[in-house]
Amino acid sequence: MKELVVLSGKGGTGKTSIVGSLAALAEDKILADCDVDAADLHLLLEPVVRQKQEFWSGQVAVIDEEKCTQCGLCPELCHFEAIKDFRVDPVSCEGCGFCYHICPDEAITMKENLSGHWFISDTKYGPLVHARLGIAQENSGKLVALVRQQAREMAEKQGAACIISDGPPGIGCPVISSLSGASLALLVTEPTLSGIHDLERVLGVCRHFGVPALVCINKYDINEENSRRIEDYCLKQEVEVAARIPFDNIVTEAMVKGLPVVQYSDGPVSREIKLLWQNIAGRLSAN
Repeated sequence: MKELVVLSGKGGTGKTSIVGSLAALAEDKILADCDVDAADLHLLLEPVVRQKQEFWSGQVAVIDEEKCTQCGLCPELCHFEAIKDFRVDPVSCEGCGFCYHICPDEAITMKENLSGHWFISDTKYGPLVHARLGIAQENSGKLVALVRQQAREMAEKQGAACIISDGPPGIGCPVISSLSGASLALLVTEPTLSGIHDLERVLGVCRHFGVPALVCINKYDINEENSRRIEDYCLKQEVEVAARIPFDNIVTEAMVKGLPVVQYSDGPVSREIKLLWQNIAGRLSAN
């Protein structure tokens, strides 16, 4: 079983739109949305949820009003200013447990925190494992790991050939959690100065974890000089530029219709994405 993770060094490069098209093109696969902080793959795939589970992670302080003598020690010593009027603001509380240890009246307890939910859904392109992190909640890396674990278990149970994961943007903990152990990474970039810089960073993360990578330049023709700079950089790094997708308003039209562009049109964008998937499939089968 192979796992493809699609990443970008920044948001807004078109990563999820490309994943939606790959989902429509690939056969015998499980889909996973690892961008749990801002999941939006479901907007293209229109999943029907068949299983919903709670995600508990971390702790939050709770003050027992009957035991509390309002000595003032906890609000004074809380570095996060999470305790006001002897009540804990769960959004501000970091779950460090310091107030629990210093309370002279043992009025503070640490309770598990409901951080979000994860789902197993059906789509017309195949099963999808996805999640939603709660507002102001942390531990998204753990939730990403859970999504990947569930996707792998489902793939093994169904005998699927591969998993296609829509990874989070950037290079932080959620990206590391979605990347480590993957078979192949597709790095989606755009021909801007920030796009070039962020591509260098995310490629460095791939190399650190020993995951081979392909590069896709999205909207390459909006600045062909920067596209050539990306190609030159990839050539020096011995990384293949697997696709050069042109800018086309048809992509926006497809998104408005809630469809992957390869299902909406057979224009230059769709043809290039189809060639991209052929390249990816060949690399996955060769690894």
